[in-house]
Amino acid sequence: MSVFSVDKLISEARKIAAEYRRATGKNLGGISGEIAENDAARLLNLELCSDQTGGYNAIGKGQRDGRKIQIKGRAIFNEAKAGQRIGQLKTSQEWDSVVLVLMDENFEPTEIFEAERINIMAALEEAGSSKRTKRGAMSVSRFKHIARLVWSAEKGEIDEDETWDNQGNV
Repeated sequence: MSVFSVDKLISEARKIAAEYRRATGKNLGGISGEIAENDAARLLNLELCSDQTGGYNAIGKGQRDGRKIQIKGRAIFNEAKAGQRIGQLKTSQEWDSVVLVLMDENFEPTEIFEAERINIMAALEEAGSSKRTKRGAMSVSRFKHIARLVWSAEKGEIDEDETWDNQGNV
């Protein structure tokens, strides 16, 4: 048993990742995914799986009870930079939805979006047969377009009953 709690270790990992990026201009590989998993579990009442070979990282509790959820994370350092992508989606494996944790330059969560499998698969199909699409790659903006905002730093968790307009008040 470790002397440190996971929450304390994640807090230190955030600081180290942010300082490393500021010092080198590069990201520490894999750190945003680990932080995103922890944040999603804590903020959305998910239980992380110890064995993640099934295509999902967590099982939902509460309003997501029993749902198999893939978790992706992306630190956004420059909002103006186009074409930012999320990690490869495991399209050939079993899962119900994907949660995308967006983080700021300090690796703190700012927003969490959730997209249902049917919407993701339809968006990938619509995108065509490029190599990226076949690998389950998707841009952050496309994901946000088909997803629902489920948590924000300003509001906390957002109930399914609350209406959120992802069209930018168009």
